[in-house]
Amino acid sequence: MNFELNASIMCADFRNLEREVTELDEAGIDSFHIDIMDGRYVPNFAMSLNDLKAVRSLTDKPLDVHLMIEHPNNNIHLFLNALHEGDTVYIHPEAEYNPSTTLQKVIDHGMIPGIAINPGTSVETVYEMLRIVDKVLVMSVNPGNAGQMFLPYVGEKYERLLSLKDDMKFEVYWDGSCTADKVKKYAPMGVKGFVLGTNLLFGKNRSYAELIKEIRALA
Repeated sequence: MNFELNASIMCADFRNLEREVTELDEAGIDSFHIDIMDGRYVPNFAMSLNDLKAVRSLTDKPLDVHLMIEHPNNNIHLFLNALHEGDTVYIHPEAEYNPSTTLQKVIDHGMIPGIAINPGTSVETVYEMLRIVDKVLVMSVNPGNAGQMFLPYVGEKYERLLSLKDDMKFEVYWDGSCTADKVKKYAPMGVKGFVLGTNLLFGKNRSYAELIKEIRALA
């Protein structure tokens, strides 16, 4: 079964960022997930534009940039100019007055457009946007911090989106509290990729190559 594994770099050891990225790259990670937080849309500050540029310079693997910021349209060019064609940019529809305008800028720059859906955001409120994005990142926890508990009611949202994805031509990705049981259950159901944090990948005192091999074998 073919599914993607995306490393959540906000969970990495920033004292040794170059080593972390290199080891993950060599271990076979599919992409690097970059969480940008502004302390306004979410109650936390995480990675910055300079962190994104640093990771982009260290690997040829795709980057998935998750913008947890208010009104991303105001500064979207700063992020787009730092990326390579084919990288992914996710925005939160609630954070923008006209999210389709922002998504069009992502498309015009040759990037992959995506939306991130909070646990409290219904599929119906983003339904029209599902036809213009290629990826839907479903948050199984409230955005802003690593290490949170899975919110069980989000499972129904995954099932709803998986039933729509083939007709509307988008892929579904998992973000938040990604544990072994979630990969076992949802990869066979059609979830395309999983953002890996402290539950499965980081802080284990084991090689990333060994961990990634185990995770791929789950489903």
